Amino acid sequence: MLQLRKSADRGYADHGWLKSFHSFSFADYYDPAHMGVGNLRVINEDRIAPGTGFGTHGHRDMEIVSYVLDGALAHKDSMGNGTAGGANAGVIRPGDVQRMSAGTGVMHSEFNHASDATTHFLQIWILPDRRGIAPGYEQKHFDAASKRGRLALVAAPDGAEGAVTIHADARIRAGLFDGPERAELPLAAGRLTYVHMARGQLTANGQLLKAGDALALQAEERLVLEGGDNAEVLVFDLAA
Repeated sequence: MLQLRKSADRGYADHGWLKSFHSFSFADYYDPAHMGVGNLRVINEDRIAPGTGFGTHGHRDMEIVSYVLDGALAHKDSMGNGTAGGANAGVIRPGDVQRMSAGTGVMHSEFNHASDATTHFLQIWILPDRRGIAPGYEQKHFDAASKRGRLALVAAPDGAEGAVTIHADARIRAGLFDGPERAELPLAAGRLTYVHMARGQLTANGQLLKAGDALALQAEERLVLEGGDNAEVLVFDLAA
């Protein structure tokens, strides 16, 4: 079964400094038909204006993954990341994947310090497999070559293949596709698959997806990606 969701059907909020498309119900956007897919709860496509950002705010019991498409995002949190002497610089750029486990509670901020460039990124929330874990942070870089014409594992519960480790029954793969490049991914029975087009366009199981479009798959044996045109895609393997 295939379910196509067009970019224009997403929720949208324009706060001036922030322009955000919501794939699922979030904040003032509410659609009971789109509350998430499996344990995937949020995909927000955010654009943050130069010199602005999210002030310090809190989260708990959520796995939060950030994936930057353009610009840079400076992260600072109550665990010491992004501060002088902290374990991580907390700045993420294209190719970087950042995972923050909110667990028992964490405070953080996200900021675009550039004076002339917009930060364009995907904010992803996945429900954890257990509540009340200690907060945690991780960021890794996946260069274009690692994703060219293939689906690279960038987030997984066991940190396999160099992925960031998420405390959730979910896996995220990222790929770049142009022209004849093609990838096939076998899909396990009883799982849900969600394909999100970050930019460009390609065909997924015969469905043309353009930037912002998404395709949910259930009870399909495999995912076939082909016919890419400057395509950057995320594929989620999710608990039903």
